[in-house]
Amino acid sequence: MTDDELRQVAHEVRKGVVVGTHAAKSGHPGGSLSATDILTYLYFEEMNVNPEDPQMPSRDRFVLSKGHAAPALYAVLALRGFFPLDDLKTLRHIGSHLQGHPNMKGTPGVDMSTGSLGQGVSAAVGMALASKHWNEGWRTYALLGDGEIEEGQVWEAAMFAGNHQLDNLVLIVDHNGLQIDGTIEEVNSAMPIADKFRAFKFHVIELADGNDMTQVRAAFDAARKVTGKPVCIVAETVKGKGVSFMEDQVDWHGKGPNDDQFEQAMAELSREA
Repeated sequence: MTDDELRQVAHEVRKGVVVGTHAAKSGHPGGSLSATDILTYLYFEEMNVNPEDPQMPSRDRFVLSKGHAAPALYAVLALRGFFPLDDLKTLRHIGSHLQGHPNMKGTPGVDMSTGSLGQGVSAAVGMALASKHWNEGWRTYALLGDGEIEEGQVWEAAMFAGNHQLDNLVLIVDHNGLQIDGTIEEVNSAMPIADKFRAFKFHVIELADGNDMTQVRAAFDAARKVTGKPVCIVAETVKGKGVSFMEDQVDWHGKGPNDDQFEQAMAELSREA
């Protein structure tokens, strides 16, 4: 797909995030919207996946380590054809397969159940190691939050990945600068992020605008050329990207829009498309 086509898909994903969190009256739109462009690129361009065979053994694996961004993952999976788009309206409803955090046993296309921050990256490292061990050739990707990397388990997993030269592993840090209680500087800054991953023997790609599809493509193209090291893409993003009143607002970390906010958000996204 061209960058323009991917941007159009990302607009539809953002609409899906708003639809889901509005229907649920809860959820995490801010961090979902910041990660939308990266998730769109992964599922529509980068990864080898098959919606008609979600458990295809040769598929690339993806772990949403920041599991609260599930609304964006669900919207991407629905648009990619893993399940009907109307399912997004059932987010967090009793009996729905779209739980508040991803469930690998209930949702087609979800490779790992996540939600406890810091743990997803360990699963991703294990998947990458398994691919190497079995000489299978598939790649593993994991998306982390910049607040999430305050968790010590992230760095234990990173140490293992670097020491074992897992060059089939790509970690992406969604660096939007905000977490549930405020800015990362106010809470417990992990800065400088890039230098930390370099110290753990990663090849680091600093992505200046993780909401710009052309730059996202260039980062993943560069990651594919790296051998002998795992890759970490540190992506600068805007929390709530695409919805004016949500952008860079910590209050939108974890709440759904009301009816008036829903109408405004959908109108903005429709105009932008």
